Amino acid sequence: MGRVAYARIAPNEDLVQGVEKLCLAEGFRNAFVRGALGSLVDACLATRDGGFVAVKGPAVEIVSLAGEVREKPDGSVRAVLSGVVAGTDGAIHGGPFVAGANPICMTFEVTLEEWLPEERMANSEWG
Repeated sequence: MGRVAYARIAPNEDLVQGVEKLCLAEGFRNAFVRGALGSLVDACLATRDGGFVAVKGPAVEIVSLAGEVREKPDGSVRAVLSGVVAGTDGAIHGGPFVAGANPICMTFEVTLEEWLPEERMANSEWG
């Protein structure tokens, strides 16, 4: 494991794209989401059948968030985030967040932990 970053994602910025942007700003090529707190204007979660569930806000609360960011062969990064949200009606929904469709409501705080897979393997007894 590497460095830890605690940062904010600004209002109306997309959750998934915001996490990717934070990783690039911190120089993280791979990272895990270790904690998060905040709400979304609206939420959009993918479903197993290839569809999605749209949860209308404003102020859709994120109850839990997990995920990781990985470097792609072209040097860009891709975040895959899943979570549970509570709609304004109290209904609970869960699944992967659809990139570009989950705008932050006011502010969103996230803790990211850098993952250094090459260093881990080089320092292990198996590497």
